[in-house]
Amino acid sequence: MLSTAAVSALADRKAPTFIDLSDRLWGMPELRWEEVRSVEEHIAAAEAEGFAITRNLAGMPTAFMAECGEGDITIGFLGEYDALAGLSQEAGLTEQKPLEQGGKGHGCHHNLLGSASLLAAVTLRDALAEAGVKARVRYFGCPAEEGGSGKTYMAREGSFDGLDAAFCWHPAPYNAVMSAATLANKQAYFRFTGRSSHAAVSPEVGRSALDALELMNIGINFMREHMSSNCRVHYSITDTGGTSPNVVQGYAEGLYLVRAPRLDQAEDLYARVLRIAEGAALMSDTTFEVVFDRATSGILPNRALEEAMHEAFEEIGAPAFDETDHDYADRLAAAALTDSDRRASAEAFGAELEYPRNLHEGILALPTEPGLFFGSTDVGDVSNVVPVAQCLTATTVIGTPFHTWQTVTQGKMPHAHKAMVTAAKVMASTAARVVRDPDLRSAAQAEFDKRRGGKAYRSPMPDDKMPPKNSRSS
Repeated sequence: MLSTAAVSALADRKAPTFIDLSDRLWGMPELRWEEVRSVEEHIAAAEAEGFAITRNLAGMPTAFMAECGEGDITIGFLGEYDALAGLSQEAGLTEQKPLEQGGKGHGCHHNLLGSASLLAAVTLRDALAEAGVKARVRYFGCPAEEGGSGKTYMAREGSFDGLDAAFCWHPAPYNAVMSAATLANKQAYFRFTGRSSHAAVSPEVGRSALDALELMNIGINFMREHMSSNCRVHYSITDTGGTSPNVVQGYAEGLYLVRAPRLDQAEDLYARVLRIAEGAALMSDTTFEVVFDRATSGILPNRALEEAMHEAFEEIGAPAFDETDHDYADRLAAAALTDSDRRASAEAFGAELEYPRNLHEGILALPTEPGLFFGSTDVGDVSNVVPVAQCLTATTVIGTPFHTWQTVTQGKMPHAHKAMVTAAKVMASTAARVVRDPDLRSAAQAEFDKRRGGKAYRSPMPDDKMPPKNSRSS
């Protein structure tokens, strides 16, 4: 029988193996497109469970699919395993202490993310076998979520076609089912070329590429008043053209990230940014080129799946933290987190500002309507191909900002392990209900079709934009 209790018991049986996997990944952090060792660890774990492996998914060396089972119903689980630069940190501390100066670290807990999703896939497979129910189970190893849009490439190449539903999760300071759209985005480098000259002797000969870049930023700043408050335009000046003030800079480069609730809105805003760049080049008598970097679609919420997932979460319950977990959380909160961190965390996740303990022991209520989360993820592209639901579990102390050493240091702690196993139980239990309940599958598909408006998926990534083999070649 595919009951929640039975599925949870199966997850507990296999949990130690996948906790060990997550700890090994914590100790071998790899950046986007370079997750070679992490992929091999995942593949070895999947093969040990009898899953068949498809490597180089969508032409990407660090993307793969692990599959087991047969039948007319196919369930997918999404995993990630990329780390972040500059976040090396010893585990279990309450102060910053890098293992390697300038080294990498799992500042978004993707070591836990992929491991729990694979545990969920194995758990569902075991539950189906025990109940004598046939279905296909697929685990997708997805590279480069951090700034690479790996799943967007995979969706474009049809990797997720044929799924009845897909499930994922994300580490967080709170326990919840995510019911929110995210922002679609487009990102590109803008490279201006002018003419260098001596800034004092012959400035009239020069044409400043840095002036062009500054004019572009001025134009974007004036545009901000005339775009939706839900949209965002971010930038980084990646090359100023030199450090000498007495030289007219002949080259300058900026990286621009445009976000909006819908892909068509992001594309419209991106087109305005292109026109501003053109105007900046005209005003400065320079030329420019655009080098497209990446794009993602926004998440399409699926209330049918989210409500089923919330019911499963309520039945399973929040991670069972003990006093040792709470003692560490209290010490970390006192030493390394601020009231501002806590407020920002609460606002981002729609949570209360104050809880009795520094580890979240409840489950946030499912909102009456999907909200809007002001971030982006390539899970959005999967959700535009198949119905998707995802949960959050409390792997971090309340107020912990992601992409920081404070997150990295918690990545091997017992409370993080408990939260990742809870996430696996919630995903596997919800998936089991999808397999056994045709009405739920129909409701999820009907809502997906309605939100898509009858339109087929259109990738935001240009057809000629190919993923790099690794970050050094990007």
